[in-house]
Amino acid sequence: MTTTTQPHSHSHGDTPPVSKATPKLAVWKFASCDGCQLTLLNCEDELLAVAGAVDIAYFPEATRAVVEGPYDVSLVEGSVTTPEEVERIQHVREVSRTLITIGACATAGGIQALRNFGDVAEFRSIVYAHPEYLSTLARSTPIAAHVSVDFQLRGCPIDKRQLLEVLAASIQGRKPRIPSYSVCVECKRRGTVCVTVANGTPCLGPVTQAGCGALCPAFDRGCYGCFGPQDSPNTSSLADRLLLGGMSEAEVMRIYRTFNAASEPFRRESERHEPGLEEGAHS
Repeated sequence: MTTTTQPHSHSHGDTPPVSKATPKLAVWKFASCDGCQLTLLNCEDELLAVAGAVDIAYFPEATRAVVEGPYDVSLVEGSVTTPEEVERIQHVREVSRTLITIGACATAGGIQALRNFGDVAEFRSIVYAHPEYLSTLARSTPIAAHVSVDFQLRGCPIDKRQLLEVLAASIQGRKPRIPSYSVCVECKRRGTVCVTVANGTPCLGPVTQAGCGALCPAFDRGCYGCFGPQDSPNTSSLADRLLLGGMSEAEVMRIYRTFNAASEPFRRESERHEPGLEEGAHS
């Protein structure tokens, strides 16, 4: 649906409390795997409480019932990858009092943002028998590149405890209590020995935002950066450490190009290690 009205400007701090009536919740899907939407359905014991606190007005993943907007809170999963989605997200912003992006696709372009480093026309000609039938953009971009966003919830997928906290904060009109420090803090809190120091295992924990509970290091595996860059990531220092540990330039480039490849700190660092590419060529 096309709209010519400009999106409203919203602050990124405390959100205004919703109306005293039962707030209407909408869940929208753009280019994604649906995993972050499923996190809401996987809340299990908490789902009944969520359903009692809000009116789930629009959620195609869970129900065919549709209640017309405007909506008090909209959760948006997925990145913008087609011309139609550019128009659709404008409409979603217009009918949403509070807009929250959920997951790496919505907050950073997702795994599909790897297209940003290549030639989309070439990909289409290889994968599809009739690429002329496709309508797509050269880049996969986060929702915030197109409209104002009130809060961004990281993760691939998101953490259900953080999702519940963000929903509660939105209903109550307060700032969500979501950490911005690194996964290393979570490792220390749970008493996990540093996999890089102890075993030489490559790990993105020092530059990745907390949220998963340091799940991978708890099983002696390095962090994959699912929650994207933390608030002050020293990506170059970590990359130099990984090179000293035996990784090649190409390997360092690849570890920064996963779920959050298009997030600015990870994008910039991956390009620093791409053979024959000057930094900023894809900016």
